[in-house]
Amino acid sequence: MLTIYGIPNCDTVKKARTWLENHGINYTFHDYKLEGLSPEKLAQWLQQRAWTEVLNARSTTWRELPQATKDTVIDADSAATVLLENLSMIKRPLVEQDGKVLLIGFDQKQWEVGLRDV
Repeated sequence: MLTIYGIPNCDTVKKARTWLENHGINYTFHDYKLEGLSPEKLAQWLQQRAWTEVLNARSTTWRELPQATKDTVIDADSAATVLLENLSMIKRPLVEQDGKVLLIGFDQKQWEVGLRDV
């Protein structure tokens, strides 16, 4: 079973969920704004993917950070702490199956390939 992580009012998450439903793919949705996200789960993701891939640099939260913070505070060592404190900075949706990150973000062509065997 796939697990989709995100927030329900995000347009990208809505597109992704619609895509899954239109393709008859069952999934569980984890609203990390409502349900939270454990440090262990985020660490698992960051072991599989670069922090720069998990961080949504287009998010309003990211854009509102002072440039000095973005340039000096955020790095591989501090990324987990910053992301846990600002869950909306995690790129959405994140698709996981059996503990493995399959996809981050929504790109229809990538999803067609990445979820072909699901």
